[in-house]
Amino acid sequence: MDQKKRKRMLSNRQSARRSRERKQKHVEDLIEQVSQLKKENGQILTSLNLTRQHYVSFEAENSVLRTQMMELTSRLNSLNEIVQNMNFYGNTSEPHMMIPDNFINLWSFLCKNQPIMASSEMIQFY
Repeated sequence: MDQKKRKRMLSNRQSARRSRERKQKHVEDLIEQVSQLKKENGQILTSLNLTRQHYVSFEAENSVLRTQMMELTSRLNSLNEIVQNMNFYGNTSEPHMMIPDNFINLWSFLCKNQPIMASSEMIQFY
């Protein structure tokens, strides 16, 4: 009986050792998995921050372009109005309805090579 008891104790010890080894391996695998997931999470956050920076940059650029478009549209409308007035007054034979040359020269001087001024500071982000 003593022999049976010793054999069972030895078997139990071996089983317990194998169980501890499996548990240790499982813990090590989980630690490795946590490390890998943290690394992936860091890469994703870096990518997200870069994407956000690009988004903000593109939004600012779009705002500047929209402002420039509005300014150009306004200029075009003004110029179309002037052309219409010039066509109207140019077709009349009455001297008091004629456009003075100095007005045309002044307008040419004012409009020639005017830069379009717009910047991202002009736009407020909400």
